Order: sequence, then structure tokens, then C-alpha cells
Amino acid sequence: MKKIFVFAALAVAAMQLSAQSAVNLDTYIGAQLATEDLNGTARYVGMGGAMEALGADISTIGTNPAGIGLFRHSQVSGSFGLVSQSDGKSFADGSKTNASFDQMGFVVATRTGVSDFINFGFNFHKSRNFNHVLSAAANAINGSSQNRQTYIKGLNDQLLGRYSVSVVDELCLRMMENGVDPETGDPNYTYIDAQDYMFNRAQTGYIGEYDFNLSGNINNRFYWGLTVGVKGVHYNSYTEYEESLVSSDPEVNYVKMTDNHKITGTGFNIKAGIIGRPIEESPFRLGVSVSSPTFYKLTTENITSLNDQYGMLMEMRDKADFRFNTPWVFGFSAGHIIDNCLALGLSYEYADYSTNDMRSISSSGYDWYGDYYDKSDSDPIMKNHTQRTLKGVSTIKAGAEYMIDKNVSVRVGYNYVSPMYKDDGVRDMTLDSPGVMMASTTDYTNWKSTNRITAGASFTFDQFRIDLAYQYQMRSGDFYPYMNHLQNTNQYYPDPKSNDCYAVDVKDNRHQLLCTLSYTF
Repeated sequence: MKKIFVFAALAVAAMQLSAQSAVNLDTYIGAQLATEDLNGTARYVGMGGAMEALGADISTIGTNPAGIGLFRHSQVSGSFGLVSQSDGKSFADGSKTNASFDQMGFVVATRTGVSDFINFGFNFHKSRNFNHVLSAAANAINGSSQNRQTYIKGLNDQLLGRYSVSVVDELCLRMMENGVDPETGDPNYTYIDAQDYMFNRAQTGYIGEYDFNLSGNINNRFYWGLTVGVKGVHYNSYTEYEESLVSSDPEVNYVKMTDNHKITGTGFNIKAGIIGRPIEESPFRLGVSVSSPTFYKLTTENITSLNDQYGMLMEMRDKADFRFNTPWVFGFSAGHIIDNCLALGLSYEYADYSTNDMRSISSSGYDWYGDYYDKSDSDPIMKNHTQRTLKGVSTIKAGAEYMIDKNVSVRVGYNYVSPMYKDDGVRDMTLDSPGVMMASTTDYTNWKSTNRITAGASFTFDQFRIDLAYQYQMRSGDFYPYMNHLQNTNQYYPDPKSNDCYAVDVKDNRHQLLCTLSYTF
């Protein structure tokens, strides 16, 4: 633990010089920022989100904006509740159960004719709740370890000619009694085998969306809407990764890497939609909607440290600005009302997450008017990796609402989201990409499909209404602490042959209780 202090100091200096224009975003972190939860008003959640063609619920402002055109009266509403992770354990700042303020908005309905309206709406809702605790542990395969991965990268010439040695690789080199020399590629240092590992992560924060809507109703047969959305990102993650090492040196039998990661910033998007009643005498409706990518400008910060049983050995800090674009989203929906007491909704959405685009800020400054500007460039290597790792996702929503009497209604719903990750998806830490160079962790999870079952009820008191909803989400995934396989291709130094790990099954099952208070006037 004492032989490369000078090299470590030089590497830290190089990192600090190169990190300013780099992207601390890769395929897997970008995927978290691009996806959304089922959240909003209790009515919307209780019906599984299948409100796009039925409309007259403020949560449709962010899915099919034409749904706001079905309001015939002005309304103000707010939603709050609890979210509980059923399979997690509290860790650091992460808790299994959290209170959540989920939505607040209003619609102003203005009659312009006998059956025509022009409506304006505003809504805040929590589109992504990052609160989540993830834990995993397993025995090492044939001594595989995080530092052996770095060692093999050196043998394969995957630490040379790069932007710089990555945060993780630099810390792994520090923990070796002798490491791979990144300047010459010579295996002058030795890796240390692991017996097992333990991983814990606590995520907190959210993405809040602020939607501004203009919509209309033409003769109660055609509805249109346009929404401009602004998103605010507040992402925090604290990770502890521990390995028990196989070493003859009593000073090198345990290592822990900790990482504090924070992403903040804003983005904007534009959404448009229409709803029509093809048969004048029938309440049956069809809807179509489209949402542009969200264009984010974000800042990432991390503090990453290496510790042994005696305390901290080394700490590295990085901060950088970057841009990130999410995919287009297309929606199709249908809704029908039977006997003025039973409402049925069905929606389908498609988004191709392989088009996620991580972009480095290559230049910035101020123009002649004193306004700040920056120029960003797509990272072609990471973009190709995203295309090989992520895929198109289909979301299916179905819901029903039955009015028992004019003051009481009950609801049920189902929401399905197909897998985003390809079966052979890997967080490839050998890429010659600034996203890898800035990586402060190596783990990844290939999440599978998401299933949500929902139910709800509403109670009306004159102009006031209380809506209640329950949502149960089920999702599982394959967790890997680092690349599941890295082969040594150096024929002159063939040992070790590879670094491998197998998947650990992890779950993200959670309960949500939601309450919406609304007033119609």
C-alpha cells in the first residue's frame, strides 16, 4: 500500500486538468435520467395512466396535451403521498419509505362558443423519483476483482492513448501493491485477487417537470393541445463498494471505494396532441400525441475515495458541465364512456432509448451582447455503445373507472413497460470515451420489464373532490459490480486470463399511496 505515491499524485493532477471538458455520463446513468415513473394525480395513477384519450385530468398535460381541452370548468389540484420500497434496506441517506409531494397545478377554462373552449393550464409533477436503495453481494469468480479489471486493461493497452486514466482505474492502481504502468504498459505491478464483494447504494432526489399548456375544444368533437415543459434534475447517489482481498500482506486484505455523485441542471421539451370523436353520436375517442426530446444542460460532480481498514488512502474530485438529449416519444390512445357511468381507457407509447445522446461541451463563452453560449459535440463512441446496449421501449396503459353514484367512483388500472436494456448489455469500461474516463463507479444493472397494478377511488363534496390511489410496481434486474467479462489479450503476459463476474438478481418493488385534493370552479 505504499509504493506509488508519486505516480498517484501525477495521475490526480492529470485528471484535474482533463476533467473540465469531459462528460461524466455514460449509457447507464443516462438511462436513469431519460425514463419516467407513473405519477401525477391520484385519478391518473389509479387508472394506470390510461387517461390520454379520456382527458379532463391535469396529468395528461405531459402525455397528450389535448386532454386539457376537455375541461369545461376551471380546476386547481395538489397531490402528495408515500412511496415505500418493499425489498430494500435503509442505507446512508436512503430510506425504504419516503413522503413525496407529487403534483400541483391548475386549469383555466374559457368558453368561446356554445361548445367551444380555449383552456390554459400549468402543472408541476414529479416525473422521476430517484429514492432507491440497492444492495448486492457475491463471492468472486476465481479471484476476480475491480483492481484485476484495471490490471488487464493495462495489459490490453486500454489505459494508453486515452483521455486520461479513469477515476476508478486510478484508485485501483493505488490499491495495488504494484500496478500496471499506464505510461509504458509494462506489468510492473501486481493485481490482488478478491474473495467476495459487498455493494450498497442510496439514491435520493427527483426530476420535477413544469408544464405550460394551451389547448382547445371545437364543438365537443375535436380537441387539441400544446405543452411546453421545463425539467429540473436533482440526482444524488452515495455508493460503497467493498472487496475482501486475498493477500499475503496484512495491510492489504480489505478495500472500500466510496462515491458521492450529484447531477443537477435543467432541460426543456415540447409536446403536442389531438383527440377526436370520429362518430358524432358516440363518446368514443381516439388520441395521438408526440413529445420532442428533452434537451438537458447538466452539471455532474463526484467525490470518490479509496479506503482500507485503517482509513482513507486517496480522494479524487471532479466537476463538469455537459448536455444530454433524450428520445422522441410517440403516443396513441383510445377512450370510451358507457352509460355515463363507466369510463374505459387504453394507451400506447413508444420511445427508442438507443437514441439517447450524451454530449461534451467543446467550447463556451460570451457573445457581443454579453449572453453566455456553449457548443456541444456528441460522443460518438458512447453513442455507439448506447445503440448496442439500449433499445426501443413500449408502454401499455389500461384503466377503468366506474361511477357508483354522482359522488363516489372507483378505479383500477394496469401499466406495463417493456425492458430498456438488451440481454447482452454491458457497461463497457474499455471504451476510449470521456464518459469512461470520468467514471467514478463500475457497476451496472440490466433492468427487465416493469409491471404496475393500480387502484383508486374518489369522493366528491360539492366543488371539492378527494382522490385516492394505490400503486404496486414490480421490477427485477441483473446486477454486475463491473464488466461481466474482460479477456486478457496480451500474449507476452497471459496471466491472469480473464476477469469475470456473474449476475446478482436485484429487485425494485415498491408501493405508493397517493392523495389528490382538487377544487372545481
